[in-house]
Amino acid sequence: MVKSVTIVGGGTAGWMAASYLKAAFGDRLSVTLVESRRVPTIGVGEATFSTVRHFFDYLGLTEAEWMPSCSATYKLAIRFENWRAPGHHFYHPFERLRSVDGFPLTDWWLRNGPTGHFDKDSFLIASLCDANKSPRSLDGLLFEAPQEHKETRKRTTLSDQITQFPYAYHFDAALLASFLAKYAMARGVRRIQDDVLDVLLDEHGWIASIATREHGRLSSDLYVDCTGFRSILLNEALAEPFKSYQDTLPNDRAVTLRVPVPPSVEGLRPYTTATAMESGWIWTIPLRGRIGTGYVYASDYCDPEDAEQALRSFVGPACDGLEASHIGMRIGRSRNSWVKNCVAIGLSSGFVEPLESTGIFFIQHGIEQLVKHFPADGWRPETIASYNRAVAHCMDGVREFLVLHYRGAARADNAYWRDTKTRRIPDSLAERVEQWKVKPPDSQSVYPYYHGFEAYSYVAMLLGLGGIPLRAPAALELMDCAAAHREFTLVAETADRLLRNLPTQYEYFQRN
Repeated sequence: MVKSVTIVGGGTAGWMAASYLKAAFGDRLSVTLVESRRVPTIGVGEATFSTVRHFFDYLGLTEAEWMPSCSATYKLAIRFENWRAPGHHFYHPFERLRSVDGFPLTDWWLRNGPTGHFDKDSFLIASLCDANKSPRSLDGLLFEAPQEHKETRKRTTLSDQITQFPYAYHFDAALLASFLAKYAMARGVRRIQDDVLDVLLDEHGWIASIATREHGRLSSDLYVDCTGFRSILLNEALAEPFKSYQDTLPNDRAVTLRVPVPPSVEGLRPYTTATAMESGWIWTIPLRGRIGTGYVYASDYCDPEDAEQALRSFVGPACDGLEASHIGMRIGRSRNSWVKNCVAIGLSSGFVEPLESTGIFFIQHGIEQLVKHFPADGWRPETIASYNRAVAHCMDGVREFLVLHYRGAARADNAYWRDTKTRRIPDSLAERVEQWKVKPPDSQSVYPYYHGFEAYSYVAMLLGLGGIPLRAPAALELMDCAAAHREFTLVAETADRLLRNLPTQYEYFQRN
């Protein structure tokens, strides 16, 4: 019977795991978290996507309880700049497509869209982003979303999501870890601040204990590895192989800055920006009081000094005197994330670069799957294998989706961007791309296992990136388009009404 868990490593992954396990099992499970004062955390995940709300719901936390403490803001979309060509932008929104006569609105847009902007014609959120609008009115009601009041929001998980929630969050990852540490310890999690010196195995190769500098040996039934890219339990002590994605994804480094900016200056944009650069892309994440920004790049095409200079030039004088952080990224996943009595969560399990904000999602998915597969009554190989399949499918699916960003980008103005079109892609993705040239992506033709992204996300990226041509289904040539035109008109009219009635995000947080 598994009655005790030791989490090695704090940060976002460690404290999310500790909080969730306590919310799930309460006093029936003993949870200890060991973290070092000497080891800095990377702070992955300042941007998220909409499924993260299920994590806070599961913990029973309202936005008013956690957002102010974490400098959090709303995120309605990702704005992609310069991926097709300099000066061009489009949005990947948190909004499912409307359907007309059995076809998504973007299929009708390909036949005869009202303007040249698929995102504004087919989605509401693109217009809200352009105007820096909040997704909530000043009284706190969510725009155009009666489903929030109809569904039960408490104790839901990723797999429970029925409707597309229209926003995610930006937050300070270090502040979130501190907030969750207080939450977890108030519910009985034991925190030990110490250095792990060794991982001791028994005669069968299972973890018997961890040796710490000040607290000696600590033993538990189950160990959760949240030690980041080092993965000192899973990859080092248990020697589980790591499968690199570097042959399909180009970027392996990042340089970051935390830029103090009063929210009134930028107006708290309700989206993450991903700006294509010479050797990668730059993220811009607006928080309350500062901007998080970083250049994700490929070291084969750019060295750290040039990357930092490019980032500083992009940010401008606001970053003068600020210290930059350089990060080497391990892109890929462990062959198995659960081995013997050890489960890796977060970066120690795998990472597929920050594009599309998947770092927090992988943490949340791994934790939820651990609870669903929890070995309370013993170590069943079938349970462990099921967990590993779910985690592997999720990461492999995200890899496919991100590879599509580079293969699908029309930009090809230097060696880096030209080479992204010739880099190897998974065979299954190559087959799908050929299908999509004839018939746009749908639920039957995207990656078949759960990975957080639906068909509308693939459609939005392909239409925005512009490098892989799409055509409307031939059937639409024989169908009456009057209903589709009415739907396009309804989208435009609804967007105009929301622009008149919704506050900006800055105004909303001034009042709430």
